[in-house]
Amino acid sequence: MRSFNRLNATRLCTGAAPLALLLGLSSPAFAQDAPATATPADQAAEGEAPDIVVTGSLFRRTDTETPSPVTVLTADSLAKAGITTAAEAIRSVSADSGGSIGVGFQSGFSAGGVAVSLRGLGVSSTLVLVDGLRSTNFPINDDGHNAYVDLNSIPFSLIDRVEVLKDGASSTYGADAIGGVVNLIMKKQFVGVAGTVEAGASEKGDAGRQRANLTVGYGDYAEKGFNVYLNGEFQQDGRVTAHSRGFPYNNRDLSSIGGADNNGADGTLTTATPHAVVVRTNQTDPNNPLAGGTTLFASGLQADGITAYNNYTSLNLNCAGGSYTVATGASRGTGCKHNIEDEYFQLAPLQRKYSINGRISVRLSDTIEGYVTGSYSNSYVSILNAPRALRNTQPYGGAAALASGNPGIVLPVWICPSGVNCATVGTAGRTLNPNNPYAAAFANDPLNGAARIYYLFGDIKAGSDRTNEVWRFTAGLNGTIGDDWTWKIDGVYARDNLEIVQHGFLNIANTLKAINTGSYNFVNPSLNSQAVRDAIAPDKITPSFSEMYSVDAAITKQLLELPGGPLMVAIGGQVRHETLENNNQNAALDTYGLTTSSAFGSHTVSAGYFEIQAPVLDILEINGSGRYDHYSEGFGRFSPKIGFKLTPIKQIAFRGTYSQGFRAPTFAESGPRSQYAGFVTTTPTCPFILAHGGTTTPTGGCSANNNPYNLAYSVGRGFVGNPNLKPETSRSFTAGVIFEPVPWLSLTADYYNVKKSNLIANGPDAGKAITAYFNAANPQAAKDAVAAFGPGYSVNTVDGADPQFPGALPRVLIINAPFVNINSDLTSGVDFSATARIPLGDGIRFTSRVEATYVIQYDRSTSGGLQKFAGTLGPYDLSSGNGTPRIRGNWQNTLDFGRFSLSATAYYVGRIKEVAADQATTVTDCSANLYKTPTDSSGKSFCYVNSFINVDLNAKVEVNDQFSFFANVGNVLGARAPIAPASYASSPNFLTTWHYAGLIGRTFRAGANFKF
Repeated sequence: MRSFNRLNATRLCTGAAPLALLLGLSSPAFAQDAPATATPADQAAEGEAPDIVVTGSLFRRTDTETPSPVTVLTADSLAKAGITTAAEAIRSVSADSGGSIGVGFQSGFSAGGVAVSLRGLGVSSTLVLVDGLRSTNFPINDDGHNAYVDLNSIPFSLIDRVEVLKDGASSTYGADAIGGVVNLIMKKQFVGVAGTVEAGASEKGDAGRQRANLTVGYGDYAEKGFNVYLNGEFQQDGRVTAHSRGFPYNNRDLSSIGGADNNGADGTLTTATPHAVVVRTNQTDPNNPLAGGTTLFASGLQADGITAYNNYTSLNLNCAGGSYTVATGASRGTGCKHNIEDEYFQLAPLQRKYSINGRISVRLSDTIEGYVTGSYSNSYVSILNAPRALRNTQPYGGAAALASGNPGIVLPVWICPSGVNCATVGTAGRTLNPNNPYAAAFANDPLNGAARIYYLFGDIKAGSDRTNEVWRFTAGLNGTIGDDWTWKIDGVYARDNLEIVQHGFLNIANTLKAINTGSYNFVNPSLNSQAVRDAIAPDKITPSFSEMYSVDAAITKQLLELPGGPLMVAIGGQVRHETLENNNQNAALDTYGLTTSSAFGSHTVSAGYFEIQAPVLDILEINGSGRYDHYSEGFGRFSPKIGFKLTPIKQIAFRGTYSQGFRAPTFAESGPRSQYAGFVTTTPTCPFILAHGGTTTPTGGCSANNNPYNLAYSVGRGFVGNPNLKPETSRSFTAGVIFEPVPWLSLTADYYNVKKSNLIANGPDAGKAITAYFNAANPQAAKDAVAAFGPGYSVNTVDGADPQFPGALPRVLIINAPFVNINSDLTSGVDFSATARIPLGDGIRFTSRVEATYVIQYDRSTSGGLQKFAGTLGPYDLSSGNGTPRIRGNWQNTLDFGRFSLSATAYYVGRIKEVAADQATTVTDCSANLYKTPTDSSGKSFCYVNSFINVDLNAKVEVNDQFSFFANVGNVLGARAPIAPASYASSPNFLTTWHYAGLIGRTFRAGANFKF
């Protein structure tokens, strides 16, 4: 708890914070553990509690106090917190940790999707259910290989409650339930007409939200034996640009606050910007713009009289942001200043989603019930990116000769309508190239007058539109036989259709043709026709889908009476078929910069399971369960679990569990047709920087010295599916206490310990291999250094030679690394919750809830030693690289009086050290800081991302039984996201997973509910 220090406490208790702490919250983030869902006093007031099936068990019971820790988020508490999506609700739980995917992460493989990662074990180790049944996964895998259910696809207005089982549950549900289970329980019946309308925006006028839902139902189930309802909902959230939020979220230049200047677009001529810069070079084939030479023709000698320099020419110096001049070094000239992050980046995409849902419930006889449900959801996300660069690597898997940055694409001296043999005298329509300032001087020597070009296509929209449609249908029967048998059978079919439309990626052939014909105007891009732009960067449309259907059946039997109650036994089985077709967006290898990732697979899973509930004494309940899963790929796994609950006195109970589980390899990991290349922002090491003209700073660090070749850039890792992978396995145990000293106060504390072995890792030593490459003396030594990490490690692609230091080691662009079963993760920590419901008078009640998770350890055992992630940005290669905060928590307070309620929710994330053990050899001190500054070799500057607290305020007034109005102020204190300069390049200086509210700022929403 070190990061929650006196300073943080002072922040929380000053300003407007007391309002947040004293006024209300009944929201879910700090939702109560299951025992606190309803106190005995509440149950007495509301009548006998109904039988329910709690997540993780097959038996019906009248309470949710199972041996496993379960957090329950009710529809009422969600509404009072101002939460309006399933994603917001689930990701607010403090057990959601490293690897969680939020809406603000827009550059990853699964951009547009939202997922939860309980215990920080990854999205593929958390199982998401709807009414206890599986759904199909999002067609695109996070990090190219981790499968998950997209939370955006789940309708929110029908949620009755959300149960989060913070314990392994493979013994009940099979694969993927290592970190825990999220079960969204929908309304079973509805009578009448009800709906909600809401609108709002941020204080800056953006981030607009419009939301509406309507539910119509008919049939009193208790009296008529049937009920049918139909529901529809809509929500839209507007864009937020990086420019609108200003420094530091819109700039890579932190020199004004003591950081590094990583913005090469405002001072280095060889950094691509929307203002083209060229330098004269040779061209070995006048028909091929990719045949630019490696030699730049020197313009003069530097001060030493020996070293040459080159004059670079800007094609257009009409600079809206001002200009700069470089008069020293090897690259000289004048260019236009740009801040690409400010001009093009966005913090929040445009999101629009709607769904249609229905259910029919029927009592077929006194002992048999049935139901049918159907739903369709449509989630649309529109993402804007920075313009695409003309200089690029070849597509992953393509020929190295296609690279436009190796050594560099050039503009020819001559152009012609055909684009072929333009330099040949007599070719029809040939003219000197107006885009090449050297053309006139070298009309008779075209092979020595080519112009190497550095350029971003700023006039061509870049980004993607992602439409995700999910169809889901379920049907089931359940009933009783006599007094001691119950049975059920459920079927589910789900299909997720994803269409991705990519904008702005350069078609290789069309781009080369536009250069040779001169159809694209690099001097004044605003004069280009839309037809020319569309030809160079045609939209790329890629459909993908996933599909799942399953049948579950189970029976339960009361065997005999034990001192504490009936001995219950349940057995069941499941057959499930899953298919994935995640198509390659760049299958033809005809587009620069577009991913070639793909995943394909299909299998059938059959399983049998059992559960025994034995209340052996009035004070002791024992529960045991087990499940065997067999996969058509040829492997199987048995997963057992045992738990207990001991209640020596009414006010206190002890509970604990032990379980084993597994995660099956995803299709992306094991499919022989599956492959992907991932990219991680990487800064070259000092030996590399010094070899490329960098300088040593007085403190022992190194400076890029105005050479963009030394700046941070993206390094790719290529992976191919491995059919020989084994499942990941786990063992976990929990031990906790439930304390209710008085009817209005409940407290819980649970220790958890999870070990996941046989980890499926995509190149676990990839970061170290890249470092070894940078530290090598020459290309062959660099290849050997990478290969030394074992089978599957190799150099795939290197960059073109550094124009300023062509003899030095080139940058590595892609390394190959294998999927393997290796290493193990061990995470442990403590969950704490407390709920107080205090009656203050007639019709007045104060409710306070707190939930927190403290991560004691998150360690990865590797052949190279122990990697410690808790409280750091590690594992950095997981999802958005936002790390594992040691502390997460929520505090909710609600004051209900009469028809009015006022609630506030405070969310806390502890500070995070900007180191990651999977990227360096040590994290014991700040010298391993992932963010380097030229003046601080110790790494102490920006070593920590500060803790973050934000508070949401919600008010509701019930006009009568039919109408109510509500208002919400999000981030009421206007807390700003703490600076995180080691974040991924797509997220300048912030951690979108944990600090998203601090990026958007204060928001205002208001709406109304109605019910007839």
